[in-house]
Amino acid sequence: MSGLDPLWLVLAGFGGGVAGSVAGLASLVSYPALLAVGLSPVAANVSNTVALVASSTGSVLGSRPELRGQRARAKRLGVSAVLGGATGGLLLLATPAGSFELVVPWLIGLASIGVLVRRRRSADAHATSHELGWALPAGVFLVGIYAGYFGAAAGVMLLSFVLYSTGETLARGNAMKNLLAGAANGIAAVAFAVFGPVHWLAVLPLAAGFLAGGRIGPAIVRRAPATPLRVLIACAGLGLAVHLGLDAYR
Repeated sequence: MSGLDPLWLVLAGFGGGVAGSVAGLASLVSYPALLAVGLSPVAANVSNTVALVASSTGSVLGSRPELRGQRARAKRLGVSAVLGGATGGLLLLATPAGSFELVVPWLIGLASIGVLVRRRRSADAHATSHELGWALPAGVFLVGIYAGYFGAAAGVMLLSFVLYSTGETLARGNAMKNLLAGAANGIAAVAFAVFGPVHWLAVLPLAAGFLAGGRIGPAIVRRAPATPLRVLIACAGLGLAVHLGLDAYR
């Protein structure tokens, strides 16, 4: 990397941290930044996942007010996220990196549209996922696999599942999304740190930016009007889906 690359990665990490904690789109900023400083696609992918641990740390710290009353849900769904992330990380280390490229745009597109779907809230606004059956834990597990394997817009997928399945507000659903994405990324990052081609000189400045940006994002969600923010998240996710679709199918 050149002398200016660490500064570039800090700035990219900050932007990615904000995008990730608000919309689940951290990799939309950080992954291209890692490619731009000369990392190979696989090295950029695993390095990005390791650095995302800092983004999740910042966003969870910033989301503490919205996480109150969700302890039982977090415990149950956290197990699914960890198992999914571990599975996805192992798949990445054992299979070709392009295996999901044809289906990923469709997953992101559907999840982005799903963010706009509102579910009527139950009388108990803090109903746990135990009351919602196994659909949400199963969905979190599947998205966890994707997050550990590739991860672009995995947060959008998680947010879509959580909002529809629980009927929570955008701020509370986003807080849970940040926690679950952190769990899935964290366990995959452990595997990558031990077995993957992590570029630590790129991870450290990127992680510093991620931590700061991730900390700020929840405050934006807390104060921003929910409906316009949902539309913004959906549009950004659809834009990424179209971009990846054009790359995959051309």
